[in-house]
Amino acid sequence: MRRRKPTAEPNRRALAYVRVSTLEQAREGVSLEAQDSRLAAYAQAQGLELVGVIREEGVSAAVPLAARPGAATLLALLAENGAGHVIALKLDRLFRDAADALNVTRAWDKAGVALHLVDMGGSSVSTGSAVGRMLLVMLAGVAELERGLIGERTALALAHKQARGEHVGRPPRGYRIEGKRLAPMKGSEGLRLEQRARALRGRGLSFAKIAAALEAEGFRPERGRRFYDSSVRYILQRSSGSSPVLPA
Repeated sequence: MRRRKPTAEPNRRALAYVRVSTLEQAREGVSLEAQDSRLAAYAQAQGLELVGVIREEGVSAAVPLAARPGAATLLALLAENGAGHVIALKLDRLFRDAADALNVTRAWDKAGVALHLVDMGGSSVSTGSAVGRMLLVMLAGVAELERGLIGERTALALAHKQARGEHVGRPPRGYRIEGKRLAPMKGSEGLRLEQRARALRGRGLSFAKIAAALEAEGFRPERGRRFYDSSVRYILQRSSGSSPVLPA
């Protein structure tokens, strides 16, 4: 009687990925430690060997996965140590863009790597099965639709505020918001900078020459070390009371 060869043991090695932005941690308490404990408990319950935890702090999900420092480490470790599973708390810990989610998970599927999402509406999802892969496609699409709708509503709200003459966003240098509108701060360096830039522009100077003149006179930009054509244009256009800026 021919002896059967033993079947290969399934790959139970897993890597966990936790991510949080500073804003999320402050507002919602979605701490790295809380994610760590949830993922470790999930791995134990599923009989997975947790061989590493990749922590990503202060990085937005808007950044594609491969462009994040911690996630780049995750991808490198998957290629090096042959882990067969990636565990994350939710889909938005890893992805914000549906195309990025589907492209990465498709490559993982071909490499035999399953993605586990521990908390998706109270249930877990694993791409180790056909049903799990289908659910991931649906979840990624719904998440992107929701973000798109939020973006559209936000754009409409901002346009409505601007149409009413209300200032939107951070007040420019040299101004403050009074009654939802911009008010100049008399005597401030930001206002003096804008007035000087306007005076130079009124004499017909180009943006480049205005930038050089401002630096020579001791003015300093709000950010960076020097003025550029674009920063001068912004200074001349930024306040609600600005007159039209002529081409350079």
